[in-house]
Amino acid sequence: MTLQPQLPDARLSINQATIKHADLATALRVTAEAGVQAIGLWREPVQAVGLATAASMLTDSGLRFTTHCRAGFFTLPEGPARRVSLDDNRVAIEEAATLAAAGAPGSTAVLVLVAGGLPAGDRDLAGARERVRDAIGELAPAAEAAGVTLAIEPLHPMYASDRCVVSTLGQALDIAADFDPTVVGVTVDTFHIWWDPQVLEQIARAGREGRIATYQVCDWKTPLPADVLLGRHYTGDGVIDFGPMTRAVIATGYDRDIEVEIFNEEIWATDPLEAVRRTASTFGVAVSPFLTA
Repeated sequence: MTLQPQLPDARLSINQATIKHADLATALRVTAEAGVQAIGLWREPVQAVGLATAASMLTDSGLRFTTHCRAGFFTLPEGPARRVSLDDNRVAIEEAATLAAAGAPGSTAVLVLVAGGLPAGDRDLAGARERVRDAIGELAPAAEAAGVTLAIEPLHPMYASDRCVVSTLGQALDIAADFDPTVVGVTVDTFHIWWDPQVLEQIARAGREGRIATYQVCDWKTPLPADVLLGRHYTGDGVIDFGPMTRAVIATGYDRDIEVEIFNEEIWATDPLEAVRRTASTFGVAVSPFLTA
């Protein structure tokens, strides 16, 4: 008897970063060809073809749209550069709304926000986080009008200086608390928060507050590469125990798709269809068993 290959988990979404070097058409094609039902897109490939064309391509693919990555970078002091950044975030909100409307039923209008690092010469982490809060306050009305949820993503503390001053889920939730949960939520990403001794408590808090906009997974393995941004791995290839965090997310009632987002030069060099298939296979072993309440 010939065994048929197992279908990918119905809740798996491929974040486009996992196949970074694939253009939009290729990313949509290989995701669908691998049997995966959903995709999260990045702004640069969308802008390369134009938003209207990207939306049409997404509709034709039959895939659900799960997130738009990424916007944010809010830590600059008041001035022209900060205004440019905020204006670009407003464009990103429009992109997320358009793509969510173009995706298959079950698509979600979620815009992932990375806060930004410390400006040159600045050592005031608390002040930088307050500028993030202020920026989100400016953007929240536009997001609400567009039906988009702004999903604050905490990044591992090793990125606090140059990429994201929001380092824990608790910090992200503290900022989000000023806003309606349908407008401002959080991104729960295993790579960034697995180390936090309060992670399960904060996931439960996020659930109580209705703030989990998206759940993203990938693995952590050392030694990290010289560029620590590229240290993500397929689920199950590293040290993260996906069971407790996944169970905690599901226990909150989270019923949306789950993205695999990987930054890794070796994976990017892989044929994109093979990378998607490997992503689905490893997800099925490392994450899927924990998706029942």
